[in-house]
Amino acid sequence: MPDAPSVTELLSTAVTALGGQERAGQVQMAEAVTHAMKNEQHLLVQAGTGTGKSLAYLVPSLLHRDRVVVATATLALQHQLVERDLPRLVEAVKDSGVDTSYAVLKGRSNYACLHRIREGVPDEQGALDVVLPEGSLGKKVLELRGWAEQEVEGKGSGERDRAPRHTDREWRQVSVNHRECLGAAKCPFGQECFAELAKEKAHRSHLIVTNHSLLAIDAIESVPMIPDYDVVVIDEAHELTTRVTQAATDELWAAEVERAARRSQRHVEGDQADDLADAADALRDAIGEASPGRFERIPEQLSDALVLVRDAARACVSAYPKAGEDADAGLTQARGAVQEVFATADRMAADLDSDVLWMSEGTERMPPRLCVAPLQVWGPMRDKLLADKTVVFTSATLMLGGDFASVATSVGLKPTERVVEGQPAPDRSDGVMPWRGLDVGSPFDYGRQGILYVAKHLPPPGRDGMSKATLDEIVELVDAADGRTLGLFSSRRAAEAAAEVVRERLPHLTTLAQGDAQLPELAAQFVGDPHICLFGTLSLWQGLDVPGDTCQLVLIDRIPFPRPDDPLLSARQKAADQAGGNGFMQVAATHAALLLAQGAGRLIRTHTDRGVVAVLDARLATARYGSFLKASLPPMWTTTDPAVVRQALKRLSAPQ
Repeated sequence: MPDAPSVTELLSTAVTALGGQERAGQVQMAEAVTHAMKNEQHLLVQAGTGTGKSLAYLVPSLLHRDRVVVATATLALQHQLVERDLPRLVEAVKDSGVDTSYAVLKGRSNYACLHRIREGVPDEQGALDVVLPEGSLGKKVLELRGWAEQEVEGKGSGERDRAPRHTDREWRQVSVNHRECLGAAKCPFGQECFAELAKEKAHRSHLIVTNHSLLAIDAIESVPMIPDYDVVVIDEAHELTTRVTQAATDELWAAEVERAARRSQRHVEGDQADDLADAADALRDAIGEASPGRFERIPEQLSDALVLVRDAARACVSAYPKAGEDADAGLTQARGAVQEVFATADRMAADLDSDVLWMSEGTERMPPRLCVAPLQVWGPMRDKLLADKTVVFTSATLMLGGDFASVATSVGLKPTERVVEGQPAPDRSDGVMPWRGLDVGSPFDYGRQGILYVAKHLPPPGRDGMSKATLDEIVELVDAADGRTLGLFSSRRAAEAAAEVVRERLPHLTTLAQGDAQLPELAAQFVGDPHICLFGTLSLWQGLDVPGDTCQLVLIDRIPFPRPDDPLLSARQKAADQAGGNGFMQVAATHAALLLAQGAGRLIRTHTDRGVVAVLDARLATARYGSFLKASLPPMWTTTDPAVVRQALKRLSAPQ
């Protein structure tokens, strides 16, 4: 058997076959990833937009001796890897003799459930009901059932993102979570199960593509979800701590407890279901008396209600009959709902120092609910992931404040474990591998392609909305750019206020605001007409890719610090202060730096893009932390002169 090609040889073969050109940063990254895998070193690698980082880690992953997992934060990147990058790469290197088998693995609720489709959904009494819901919901469920059966016939994957367009509520009618699942051995449709078939394919594959949440459940919560692997590559790593936190966050509200009690009535012979319903009433009363926000100490009435719910749910679970060979799906799913109530109430009632408990504000559609999340996630990541696996972290934004320290610390790596050339090898006494940080740069010339404009003359942003001076500045900048503006605002209210003023004063331009239509439709309109402005909030910052003349001005209304009343981040900031650190810099400034970098990154997406990132917050130029934030941004030419920026925008928007 011929020797396997080197990583540079295989990368060159792939790039040539795909019609691309060699990029120095891509080669450097591929070699560093290979070194990390072979030498059991963790790696943080910042690779700017345009580097081609997916190939730079996929090629070493195919060459590695053991199974590799690639975890992404977003479905969009996961879809890109599985539907575009990997098939093209596999075709390009098919004659190289390497194992190119790969699979995608998602949580169970991301696959259609054939038992639920064919046997029905448990009703409020816990009995299976195959009758369709009324109205448009029933029509959509019928469409989804038909699609799932076609997937079976065509040996498709049954994945949610391949299904006809639907809402979360509609998808719940054809899917189950892990607690509701009967298990392959007991389910009459286990041999055809989409989720089980995906797991079987993963066991046969060298490379597995999954998401941060499933990785967290597998590695940190020790729930086996992924076949054994040697290395994990975490793309979009700047999102990791947020996604791990979300995966470890639980919620509880009275209606959920009430529903679990109702579904238990037909399966439990004693009074345990009634006791759980009474506990739900106590929880509803306690939530009604409590104030939204973080609980430094749980109010006595709420604490008592949580204990009642916990104890009633435990008794109710114990009263369920033992599952036999012929599992009753209604019983299994009803018991799963009570088990979930018990686990969450037990965690909340424990009131651990390692958790943060708060109550959300209710809305017209959603009642107030209790939420609990880990105070920090770096400890579990260090103990249960970094101590056992080689991890490659990569993103376009890992160096906050010009250094890897903030991100490294947040995921559980210590500064003393960093490999530095010319210095002694780090200590490995607690079993965690050493780590390296590498910035492979970007193929873009930010100093020539982009301008960072800080509106130093504007008044500092306040709580009462944008000032007249700020709104005037927005209008003048948009006018100079002749549209072509992506506005990234700290709140929906600010985005709508700015859009209203621009529409009124620049009626010849089309100004869209988030909420005017679905985000994909707004993005399509924005890309299709350079004279359009698109104003929105946080969800636009990271998910929008608009290369070309469409976007020549990115407006950022204020430094995106977390809200002072954010329950989790305020608790983390306080904990950092109590530990002797600087909570503001470690939590708030780091949070803002990451979002600023992601927002500014919307501007330059190709070698030919030109434009301005305008930050309408003077603190970026005047505050002590301003240098930390600016060091997190691409190295654009910087100015505070509004006249210079308007002239530059007018030149860019002039007909060529």
